[in-house]
Amino acid sequence: MSTSPVPPTGAQTPDDSSQVKLGDRAAQAGGAASIVSTLHELRRNDTGVVRGVRTLLALNQPEGVDCPGCAWPEAAGERGEIEFCENGAKAIAWETTRRRLDAAFFATHSLADLVAQSDYAIGQLGRLVEPMYLRPGATHYEPIGWDDAYALIAKEAHALSSPDEAAFYTSGRTSNEAAYLLQLFVRQLGTNNLPDCANLCHESSGVALKETVGVGKGTVQLDDFEQADAIFLLGQNPGTNHPRMMAQLQKAAQRGCEIVAVNPLPEAALLRFSHPQHATELLLGGSPITSLFLPVKIDGDAALLKGIMKELLSEERARPGKVFDWEFVRSHTQGIEALLDDLDATSWEDVCADSGLPRNVIRQAAEVCLSARRIIACWAMGLTQHKAAVATIQQVVNLLLLGGHIGRPGAGLCPVRGHSNVQGDRTMGITPKVDPEFLGRMEQRYQFVGPRTPGLDSVGTIEAMAKGQIRLFVSLGGNFLSANPDTEFTAMALGRCKLSVHISTKLHRGHLLPGGASLILPCLGRTEQDEQKSGPQFVTVENSMSVVHRTQGVLSPASDKLRSEVAIVCEMAQQVLGSRSVVPWLRLRDNYDLIRDEIEATVLGFSHFNERVRSGDGFVLPNGARNRSFATPEGRAQFTVAPLPKHELSDGQLLMMTIRTHDQFNTTIYGLHDRYRGVFGGRRVILMNQEDIQSRHLQAKQLVDLHSHFEGETRTARRFVVVPYPIPPGCTATYFPETNVLVPLGSRADKSRTPTSKSVVITVTPSE
Repeated sequence: MSTSPVPPTGAQTPDDSSQVKLGDRAAQAGGAASIVSTLHELRRNDTGVVRGVRTLLALNQPEGVDCPGCAWPEAAGERGEIEFCENGAKAIAWETTRRRLDAAFFATHSLADLVAQSDYAIGQLGRLVEPMYLRPGATHYEPIGWDDAYALIAKEAHALSSPDEAAFYTSGRTSNEAAYLLQLFVRQLGTNNLPDCANLCHESSGVALKETVGVGKGTVQLDDFEQADAIFLLGQNPGTNHPRMMAQLQKAAQRGCEIVAVNPLPEAALLRFSHPQHATELLLGGSPITSLFLPVKIDGDAALLKGIMKELLSEERARPGKVFDWEFVRSHTQGIEALLDDLDATSWEDVCADSGLPRNVIRQAAEVCLSARRIIACWAMGLTQHKAAVATIQQVVNLLLLGGHIGRPGAGLCPVRGHSNVQGDRTMGITPKVDPEFLGRMEQRYQFVGPRTPGLDSVGTIEAMAKGQIRLFVSLGGNFLSANPDTEFTAMALGRCKLSVHISTKLHRGHLLPGGASLILPCLGRTEQDEQKSGPQFVTVENSMSVVHRTQGVLSPASDKLRSEVAIVCEMAQQVLGSRSVVPWLRLRDNYDLIRDEIEATVLGFSHFNERVRSGDGFVLPNGARNRSFATPEGRAQFTVAPLPKHELSDGQLLMMTIRTHDQFNTTIYGLHDRYRGVFGGRRVILMNQEDIQSRHLQAKQLVDLHSHFEGETRTARRFVVVPYPIPPGCTATYFPETNVLVPLGSRADKSRTPTSKSVVITVTPSE
């Protein structure tokens, strides 16, 4: 479906361009500034220093609170007293604020008042503390009891002409227990409409890896980073998006591991890092991280990877049997002949033009591979959010397969997930796809016939909403409006739902633009104690490396009217399904051990779940590819062939990618600074190469409008500040969600359908 631009609705964030100040870019990440920032966050959010420090000391500890931020794992058995990063501290301060949004607040603040505020200001208002209801056409939310809220949901669910008129979205902070129960409820309702945030980020990784190595997850564990000879970081900025990863990278660099950073922007953390917990580093200024930085063009990664493999192939032919791991290739893979033919057919002219790198620089990257016995390849959304994302990630797989770097200690594939349990949600069955074996186990245990028709992913849900085909929308965490592309269209589509239900801890823009009725159901934060009838409860999550472990809050809840995510799902399911379901929803609500028994009975790899998860470090889920057992149809890892991605830009057009600031996590804005990039006070900026600025007769700090172009349509975001930046010519970068309005809903990655937020064709014009 090709969407058409729609008039502004208030979905875009207000203009803050006049507040933008530019300073010097940081020469390193971490350091004393991280410590200062952490203390500042506790004060700014009115968390309380003692209360905040108590929570931070429990963060990522064996029986403490798993950080609600990224999914980077903790070292087994080696945790110190401090196991959090600056951005983790921001997440905790944001959640544990003592500010409250109660009925009195909503009585004096209309939707119009609230939607006029910035996303940062909305997030700073405080915690939601009681269920709120917005009647159709009303201007203010009003309080509602829990039973009445569930009755409204049940009434709307029972009025559906088909279960497929409902959609249930899940964010990556949802626990395994809540995710399992939600998908069970939804499938008993009769639909597979289970979109989630993975559709927007690492869906491309899952598809690419499932096709090539038989499992849609990475193949490394944390201790592999201690043995790797080389680590490739592609399309990833760990210093902002996965800061705790920097400790492993620093250790690796200090022992001589070659770290190759592939990124259009020279991010501070990829150049130098000062561990804020090491006093000597604070004094001496840290240590270098990257041994080779490759400033690739946006979406030029596939060309670079092919160039590296062409160099390796040339070296293999000069020294037969000395470069490729032929024993591994012949025993465990399929399709190498087609790959070698494709490498021969790919010209160096195309490789260099498409990557933006000269051959001698690509040769340096190849030499790293030649000297490394053990290689880890890490990547994030810089690879996953392009039209050819799946094929590009499969080129990463090709490179590692040639050297036998899968199923070898110190080597492997490492997609770095962006949210703390997004991988666990998928393991629990949060997917619109149909797994007949998993569904069959649930059908047998719970005595129902589940839906066999695949459901809607995130972009499919928006399209169906726009057509009036979704009447009931339930969001378990997350900010569906701000996370998705084509912001104005998404807002219009959401507005056509008859009832929207948001299970949330804090207010966000998505709550403020409903079309019909809207419910806000406030839930416990991950930092808060969860007390049910059987006593204190804990839940579990799965990190980026398939380790399942517990998390348990330490603070008293923000309100006695809050309920846990698990309780909300169970009570909602009980009210909607009633006697149709044999699942003992309320018993499961009262004792989470019983939920884990259900997971053990239906999800592979969870034997003795309750027993194993109570060990300090949890347990690792099975991963055949890690042991060179590839669950593909052929039983072998697959080499793949694909043409180089092409972007035919007209005169004046640029390629834009969306990025985060150091003061945000996904759609949550913690502050208005990006100190690593030297941007302060505002977020409406566009990072541009100096040549592109001059050729368009623009100037630094000038205000410009951005126009995206897709299939004859134009979308516009106004008043952005031009920031000269060392980014390849023809490439630009902007912050999301401010420029999600420019990302066309119809532009998606092949196979994974992930929005192409890193490949947006734009033009830039001076603002009026």
